[in-house]
Amino acid sequence: MLKNRNILILLIGFILGATLSLCSSVLAEKEPPVSTKADDLQALPFDELRTFTEIFGRIKQDYVEPVSDKKLLEDAIRGMLTGLDPHSAYLASEEYKELQEGTTGQFGGLGIEVGMENGFVKVVSPIDDTPAQRAGIKAGDLIVRLDDKPVKGMTLADAVKVMRGEPGTDIVLTVVREGEEAPLKFTLTRDIIKVKSVKNKLLEKNYGYLRISSFQSGTGQGLLDAVEELKKENEGPLKGVVLDLRNNPGGVLNAAVDVSDAFIESGLIVYTEGRIKNSEMRFSATPDDVINGAPIVVLINGGSASASEIVAGALQDHKRAIIMGEKSFGKGSVQTILPTSNGAAVKLTTARYFTPSGRSIQAEGIEPDVSLARVKLEALEKAKIESVKEADLSHHLTNGNAKDKKANDEEKVDSKDPAEKDGETADQPDAEIRDYPLHEALNLLKGISIMKASGKM
Repeated sequence: MLKNRNILILLIGFILGATLSLCSSVLAEKEPPVSTKADDLQALPFDELRTFTEIFGRIKQDYVEPVSDKKLLEDAIRGMLTGLDPHSAYLASEEYKELQEGTTGQFGGLGIEVGMENGFVKVVSPIDDTPAQRAGIKAGDLIVRLDDKPVKGMTLADAVKVMRGEPGTDIVLTVVREGEEAPLKFTLTRDIIKVKSVKNKLLEKNYGYLRISSFQSGTGQGLLDAVEELKKENEGPLKGVVLDLRNNPGGVLNAAVDVSDAFIESGLIVYTEGRIKNSEMRFSATPDDVINGAPIVVLINGGSASASEIVAGALQDHKRAIIMGEKSFGKGSVQTILPTSNGAAVKLTTARYFTPSGRSIQAEGIEPDVSLARVKLEALEKAKIESVKEADLSHHLTNGNAKDKKANDEEKVDSKDPAEKDGETADQPDAEIRDYPLHEALNLLKGISIMKASGKM
């Protein structure tokens, strides 16, 4: 009994220490220090902590082999966070470093944005021009084996660690894909993933194409540079632009704001709401439109998530662009990275974001103005695979709009699209010949241009 009591006292001290550390990181000097008065201690869930210490002690005493206190407590922290929602996580120092590398645009690996679902690794989106994308990995694929190692039982961090490695080395991914009778095997060669987040080209005279594959710290400036290159190549102003956000898994919030601001002259772009003061932010546009009001068609699909949806939602609400394609992923939450004293970090969901009109798209997604079926022109596929959406993830954050919950649930039944994306990316050579959505987007731009010229718009 005394031993268990000592463990309880130790854990209470640990929890209080962690609370003090986190609060100071989030609130900085804007809030008074956390109180440790006896009244506050009464709020601690002693019954639950007692259960925790009993299990902790039982594992230490009876588990088949010794386990360190550090591992048990770290696993407990991971469990606390993963039980909240699919995007909150504990990042060990190495994982924290990898996250920082990813947001700056260069890291080692295969080039897949992944999440965890029912104990398996699920592909949210392959990144353009990476081993995964070139091998044919698709959004929605379920990775069940890494070489000969079953994924079941691994944490997401463990799986990512296995997939990363020395450039030039191979790994075999065993994938389950809806519509396929047997698992598929892909051999991928690891590479240094250098993500150029913005690409551009002229589709034809006067009509430009901008592809954003992810939102990084330099994406806003990259977009401005790409527009200038298009104008120079076109030898004059553009009559229209296709902004391709398909299979873009998101990234840095400020980058999404910068991209939206490039095309919107005034008004709200996005705002966030959460429980703590620092989570409430509002971002507004500054004057000037880099393409001087020329029409925009934004392409989205089931792999367009998070920051992509901020851009699509802002341009849609301001009626600055026509959104074309498929319903987006539906990740309308904001994660804050909170460094801890041991060199690790906590990735914690701290807010929901809302489009200018007040829409929360969490677990709902952006509905396109013009819906397109997923078609592969050169070979119509019989198998139709349903995309993985935010609403499909275990423990996903609710929409937060209680009065519309019933209506949203009804809409989800009616609007579910079972079709599967064709996986083509328009920045491949001659891809516009095969890329049906891009072809339709260009035709729509031409139609708008004709109507403007005739004075009907």
